[in-house]
Amino acid sequence: MSTHKKRYELTQSQKLMVFILSMSLYGISNMFTELIPAIQLGPIELKVEYFAFIPLTLCILFHPLYAAIGASFGEIIFGELLLGQFGGLGELEKFIQFTLAMYIAGLLVRDPRNRKQLAIAAFVAVGIDQMLGAIVDMGKVWFGIEDLEALPGIPESILLIEGIGFLNAMLITGILFSLLPTLYLVPRLYGKIEPLLGMKPRDGRIPVTMGEVLKPRLLILAVVLVFIAAASEFLAESDINFAVWEPEFVEQYGNGITWLSIGAATVVLVLTIMAALRAKRRQSAAPKDVTP
Repeated sequence: MSTHKKRYELTQSQKLMVFILSMSLYGISNMFTELIPAIQLGPIELKVEYFAFIPLTLCILFHPLYAAIGASFGEIIFGELLLGQFGGLGELEKFIQFTLAMYIAGLLVRDPRNRKQLAIAAFVAVGIDQMLGAIVDMGKVWFGIEDLEALPGIPESILLIEGIGFLNAMLITGILFSLLPTLYLVPRLYGKIEPLLGMKPRDGRIPVTMGEVLKPRLLILAVVLVFIAAASEFLAESDINFAVWEPEFVEQYGNGITWLSIGAATVVLVLTIMAALRAKRRQSAAPKDVTP
């Protein structure tokens, strides 16, 4: 295990850089998904949930934990708060689900050049997020917290409705906006983008078993976090909610608020890249120790 720990390490400043990079990039992508209209095919609505390949690529290339948390914060800051759509306690459910999904998917990739591992991670990332969301939605209906929203032309079955939604997400988001871009981007960026930011590429030559990745501690923590996510959503739907941010002035500006959020995320992204390049130049200019 000591060999595994030495395989890939980042400094605190590099971890912060990964966090901010993931936050800003995913924040920008979230704004564009808001602008993409949904397609209605009879009772089925086809829509882009999110660009999953962006946080997933960062989780694979850099640090899974900090990239996953950064992406979730990016959605909250640029996709919720700046748009005046923050739902308070209920947002904790999406934060936990998405972070867990991306983190676990990033851990599954031991070698960023292995396309089989990339494909598994792409489906796992979207699958975990959508599955946990479906479980929470079914729980709200079964416990009577929320009424069943039946789709026209489809039998009033919560299992069938959530199953169709899950299949829709896996086909649209899982394939088009997770699998295909990840298979294309990760092998091409691996070993090229990390040195630009002053980081070393992840070394995939040291084998790691599935048991070493999915440890009991991680599984127990995941179960606890999922329970907290479900409880927060149940409380929010039961009108026990707080920290809601929905200002009235946002409606006056319409889509202008969306572009304002995109601009803010872009500024953060540019500043982060500039800071990374500056740190890399200082590191290159620093005198190296020469051992006799």
